[in-house]
Amino acid sequence: MRALTATQADDVRQALATAERRSGLRFALFLGEPVGGRRHFAERLHAALGDEAGHAVVILVDLSGRALEVVTGEQARRKLPDGVCRLTAMSMATAFSVGDLVGGLLYGIAALGEQATAKR
Repeated sequence: MRALTATQADDVRQALATAERRSGLRFALFLGEPVGGRRHFAERLHAALGDEAGHAVVILVDLSGRALEVVTGEQARRKLPDGVCRLTAMSMATAFSVGDLVGGLLYGIAALGEQATAKR
């Protein structure tokens, strides 16, 4: 997969800000190669958010490994159960598999933001 253009990066930042505003959660995205295992690296990124980690969602997209991880904090998980994250990740991966990195990111971020605001 290719890197993002400046316009695409702005679109992704806007999607993250919108998801945060709607849900009250902190969203973070990492695009690139993880150091060590993907899950472990995503969990370390999540923990690095410190006090915000409990209300945070970290999306890691391993561009070279063509895989992704979604890590949620304790309070975020109440709004975004594992099943919701798994289904969203599958949809994102489908977009990625046909070369639509930006579309997959924008869909996934928006879907997680909307699901986090849905009444359960």
